[in-house]
Amino acid sequence: MRLLRIALAVMASALGGLAHAEEPYYKGKRITLMINYAAGGPTDIEGRLFAKHIVKHIDGLSGLLVQNMDGAGGVIGTNYLGEIAPRDGTAMGYVTGATWRYINERAQRRVDFKTYEFVAYQPGTTVYFARADIKPGLKSAVDFGKAEGVVSGGLGADNAKDLLLRLSLDMLGLKYKYVTAYRGSQAARLALQQNEINYYAESPPSYRSMIEPTMVRSGEVIPIFYDPSYDGETFRTPRQMEGVDMMSFPQLYEKIKGYPPYGQLWDVYRTILAVNGAMQRLIVMPPGVPPQAVAAMTQAIQALNKDPEYAADGERTLGYVPEFVSGPGVNDRVRRQLSISPGTREFLEAYVANAPR
Repeated sequence: MRLLRIALAVMASALGGLAHAEEPYYKGKRITLMINYAAGGPTDIEGRLFAKHIVKHIDGLSGLLVQNMDGAGGVIGTNYLGEIAPRDGTAMGYVTGATWRYINERAQRRVDFKTYEFVAYQPGTTVYFARADIKPGLKSAVDFGKAEGVVSGGLGADNAKDLLLRLSLDMLGLKYKYVTAYRGSQAARLALQQNEINYYAESPPSYRSMIEPTMVRSGEVIPIFYDPSYDGETFRTPRQMEGVDMMSFPQLYEKIKGYPPYGQLWDVYRTILAVNGAMQRLIVMPPGVPPQAVAAMTQAIQALNKDPEYAADGERTLGYVPEFVSGPGVNDRVRRQLSISPGTREFLEAYVANAPR
């Protein structure tokens, strides 16, 4: 009888240990989701949609807090995640533009971005638009090829969005002024409405929710083009722009010029698309987080991609469903992309330094 009690005790202990080992990693924990741009911008709109639905797919989670940490073109929030945020899986980032910032920046970070844990990424695009009252007056996108007095807004001279805005103008041969350092798209959008700038770009979420139903519908703004998807070899229509009556930049360029884009500016434009456009949004965790946290978050994101409520909410809020690439190999794939050729880096340093004022 005594041996039976001992055996039962051992079995109970083993089963208890097994149950404990199989407890969800996030049981009783709360996550802080850091968004590296200001509230009201496209990153914020998408990030909050993500936060609203991801909680359903993280077993045992007690709550999720969204925190906007904007500034320096998204760098402040991204650096915070690597340098200060807890490394136990309770902090993660929904960040934009971080890959391009890393490969294009000159100053060393205290924590190398390549050491972060990249959980998922989302390819993206950007929609470019201009005020219709730019001289001599815009009736269609093709009229932009004759625009005079263009004033382009921006978030920071070495920001990917700013570079693409300037590259498009330079390739089209337009003279322009450049006003940068707006804290986010909401501030730049206000500047556009007040005619401080007359050319800007937004990701599809804010373009569809803030620009299209107001300034485009009223005729104050004309949509010009969008960035195509580019994997280093092939151009494709981004899923966010499927079914939209608008030209991509290479299509508009050829319509205006009569021949396809070419040359060094075009090569740099494609390089930025291949890095920043292919991984416009990142779900990222600080370096050294436990593998169980990464695995739990990866599983949750894969479930989110199949969530019909998330899909319906995405269509209703954004006009499309943000879909994330996640799973084995994502971390290595992102890290491999975090480099550009020395020649491209040298060109960009000069291009940023010589930005028109």
